[in-house]
Amino acid sequence: MNGQNRSAISPGLEVNIVLKQDQRTGKLTNGIVKDILTKSSFHPHGIKVRLQSGAVGRVKEVLNPQK
Repeated sequence: MNGQNRSAISPGLEVNIVLKQDQRTGKLTNGIVKDILTKSSFHPHGIKVRLQSGAVGRVKEVLNPQK
């Protein structure tokens, strides 16, 4: 599942994000969502989130959408 719709993302979900400095390479960072930073319901590049580790980036994949 991609991370373009805010309704599909909630705190506690495991996701893969791309950090700002990794946008050129597309390197993904795995973590658990702490805060949702994007206010709009949709973003074409992915909803921006803060992970529990403190990393901030745009969601590329939601890994456990059943929660």
